[in-house]
Amino acid sequence: MRISVFRKAHFNAAHRIFNSNWTDEKNMEVFGPCAYPNFHGHNYDFIVKVTGEVNPETGYLIDLKELKEIIKVQIEDRFDHKNLNVDVPEMQGLIPTAEHICFTIYTILRKHIREDLDLLVRLYETPRNFVEYPA
Repeated sequence: MRISVFRKAHFNAAHRIFNSNWTDEKNMEVFGPCAYPNFHGHNYDFIVKVTGEVNPETGYLIDLKELKEIIKVQIEDRFDHKNLNVDVPEMQGLIPTAEHICFTIYTILRKHIREDLDLLVRLYETPRNFVEYPA
């Protein structure tokens, strides 16, 4: 039986969206208030979707307690109440857009979820704006 399980999680983080190769004027033109030098924050929600075959011996696709712990340790502890431009090494060199944050979360989690399971991450920057990877 192929099935998907989902886990919703949350973190708060600050960021500044800007391209360091551009002038302040161009950053403001392209990114608007998100480029302000003093940063701004979001209450991010994200959903982790894991898909695969159920283990006939346990009835589990993945133990949800295990998934909860992976998400807490690998993502929430790493991102929560952090400045994404400064405090999260995996974000260094990236413009911390929702797209890059989502991809980074996926990349981190992929290392901790069994290879035989498909993984999808959906990140909500606001209740109306979200991205997912893979698309």
